[in-house]
Amino acid sequence: MMLEVKTLAQVNQIISDHFGHLRASGENVPLEAALGRRLYQDLLSKEFVPNFNRSTVDGFALISADAFGSSESIPAILTVVGKSAMGEHSQLTLRRGECASVPTGGELPAGADAMVMLEHAEDYGDGTIGVIKPVAPGANLIFKGDDLKPGQVIYQQGKKIDVADVGTLAALGFTQVTVYRAPVIGLISTGDELVKPGEPISTGQIRDVNEPLLQAALEKCGAGAHAFGICKDDKPVIRERMLTALKTCDGLIVTGGTSVGIQDALPELVSELGTLLVHGVAAKPGKPTLVGAIDEKPVFGLPGNPAAAFFMFQVLVKPLLETMMGGSTGEVRLVLPIARAVPSNHGREDLLPVKIKAGQAHPVIGKSGLITTLANTDGYIRIPRDKEGLQKNEHVEVNLF
Repeated sequence: MMLEVKTLAQVNQIISDHFGHLRASGENVPLEAALGRRLYQDLLSKEFVPNFNRSTVDGFALISADAFGSSESIPAILTVVGKSAMGEHSQLTLRRGECASVPTGGELPAGADAMVMLEHAEDYGDGTIGVIKPVAPGANLIFKGDDLKPGQVIYQQGKKIDVADVGTLAALGFTQVTVYRAPVIGLISTGDELVKPGEPISTGQIRDVNEPLLQAALEKCGAGAHAFGICKDDKPVIRERMLTALKTCDGLIVTGGTSVGIQDALPELVSELGTLLVHGVAAKPGKPTLVGAIDEKPVFGLPGNPAAAFFMFQVLVKPLLETMMGGSTGEVRLVLPIARAVPSNHGREDLLPVKIKAGQAHPVIGKSGLITTLANTDGYIRIPRDKEGLQKNEHVEVNLF
C-alpha cells in the first residue's frame, strides 16, 4: 500500500473546503480573562468619549470670535467669570466678552468654543485678561464624542485582545466582552512503546512527547486541549477512544498509527467512522500525515515522530484553529539571509527549523525523530518541493514559532 501524497498547499485547500466554515460559538468572559482572545462580534461604544468638551491646555475658555484680530499691541479684553475644576461638571455658561479658567483635562463651560493658552493671555489682576493671539473655533480642545460616539465600532470582530486593549476597554467601562469560545481538541497518543513522561522506561520504550507538546501548542494558539491518554496499537481500543473523544471535543488529533505498517490502524478507522480526506503529505518531516472528517469534525492523524507532529500542527492544524476562532491563517514572518547553504530533498517540501542570530537564519539540522532539534529555535523555513536547496546568504522567509 502506497500513500497518495498531496502537497501542503493541496492539503490546506482540502481542509479549508471541508472545515473552513466552522466557527466556535461566542461566550462572555470577564475583561481580565479576555487577553489573547478574539472578539466574537464588533465591539461598540456605549458612551461618548470624551463625554464632555475637554481642554487640552491650561488656559482660558472663551468664544473664539471675541479674540478675532487680537495681538500684543491690541489685546482682546475679556472678563473672567469663574473657573472649571478637574473632575467636576462646569455650571458656567459664557456670554460674549467673558472667559473662564480651565486646567488641562477640565470641562469647558457651555457657550465656549475654544481655549487660549496661558502663554497667550495677560492677567491684569482686576478680573480681566488680555488675549494677545487669536484662536480658531475648536482650538486646544477635544469636543464631546470626538474619539467615540455611542454605537461606533471600537474594535472589529476577530480582533485579538492585547494588553493595551484591556486598558482601553476598562477606561470605556467594559467589565465583560464576548469572545470566541476556545475550541477543544482531543489528543490521543498511540503506540505499544509509549509510556507517560513521569514513568520509568525500559529498553524499547519511549516517553510520550506528543501529548504535552501538542497540548502546549493548542493552548498557545488559544485553543483548549483534552488529553485522552496513551492507546496501545489495538484497533478496537483506539476506535473506542476516538469515539469517546469526539462526543465532547470539536476536533481530534491522534499521533502515531498513520503510516502503512501492519500496526497502523488509523487510516482504516477514519475511513470506517467517517471520510478519509488525505493520507500522505509531500513534506519532510510529516509524510504519513492524514486528515479526515468524522461527524463533520476535523480529525488529524499526525506522525508519532514528535518533530514531524509539531511541524504538521503548525502548517495544517493551527491555521484551521485560527479561522475557527475568527482569526486569519497568516503566520508572522521575517525575511532573512540564510547563514549557510542547505541541500533539499527534491520532491518533498522541506520544513527546516532555524535559529535567528546576528540578522541571519541559522539552519538547525538534526536526525529525524529527535525533538531536541527544535530546542532553542525561533521558527522554520519552507523549502519548496521543486527547489534543490538554498545558497548561502539567499533570502528566506522565516515563519516564527
